[in-house]
Amino acid sequence: MSAPTSERVALARALNMGLRTAMEDDAKVIVMGEDVGRLGGVFRVTDGLQKDFGEHRVLDTPLAESGIIGAAVGLAMRGYRPIAEIQFDGFIFPAFDQIVSQVAKMTYRTQGAFPMPMVIRVPYGGGIGAVEHHSEAPESFFCHIAGLRVVTCSNSQDAFDLLRAAIFCDDPVVFFEPKRRYWEKGVLDTATRNQPRQTPPAGFSSVTRRAGTDVTVVSYGPSMAPVLAAADVAAGEGRSLEVIDLRTLSPLDLDPVVESVRRTGRLVVVSEAPRESSITADIAARVTEEAFYSLAAPVIRVAGFDTPYPPSRLEHHYLPDLDRVLDAVDRALAY
Repeated sequence: MSAPTSERVALARALNMGLRTAMEDDAKVIVMGEDVGRLGGVFRVTDGLQKDFGEHRVLDTPLAESGIIGAAVGLAMRGYRPIAEIQFDGFIFPAFDQIVSQVAKMTYRTQGAFPMPMVIRVPYGGGIGAVEHHSEAPESFFCHIAGLRVVTCSNSQDAFDLLRAAIFCDDPVVFFEPKRRYWEKGVLDTATRNQPRQTPPAGFSSVTRRAGTDVTVVSYGPSMAPVLAAADVAAGEGRSLEVIDLRTLSPLDLDPVVESVRRTGRLVVVSEAPRESSITADIAARVTEEAFYSLAAPVIRVAGFDTPYPPSRLEHHYLPDLDRVLDAVDRALAY
């Protein structure tokens, strides 16, 4: 009898397992970043990898994000598959020039001579009581950069599967990890490592987490938990919410969202990122363009506020929560 492949693991552990299996499958996969080796990362996502694969494949780098990404670009050009960790979301901006000017453009600039099979892992979002620069939601910046793929996970299975897909993708992928969900456990079936390798979003496009008939609610990453909790509460009150998890933020697959809105007639979009010039704004605009005559109410957005992230003692006011989602649902149904 074969050993069971399913178990309940924390999201951070699922990421660790995804990294480990990818490194076992391909000797060209290299992990690099600040404290990823001996310490195992500040969130322990890379725990044990340097011990098992050696310092030549799990590299502790200086505190220089531009240098980390620049070195990863060179490795990718030489045929490696580097995985560069940015320790916290707010630390990515020193590397922004490298990401925009080199990572995103190299394949186009060289007419395909130099693909960029690299992953930039970014713990993101709030809710952990951290100090300034440690609780950003910068995903909208990167979705605007042509040449990048942007993905995020909300549970352990997607963490494992999406990370492996990102690692074996020949395009550069910015992989956002919801840090306040690192310790939440979910079912993981590692047998999925044996499935054919797929490139995000193929096989990892928007997925319906809960079927419903009254309102479509779309979210991703760290905000999926309060959205699903809101769906449970709404069900107890006789309202049926259809919940969709985007997973791949760029290129954005909105076909399942539009199909759902054509049935429900109402859409609520939830994200921690500020409202201005955001993913939620793009979703609202595109759904309005494609399903205008199906909408029984305006698209309603629940998002972070257009301010810098607040001190930790105020973050519960800033982050979208169950009450804000339910209020948006009420407003959508009031039309």
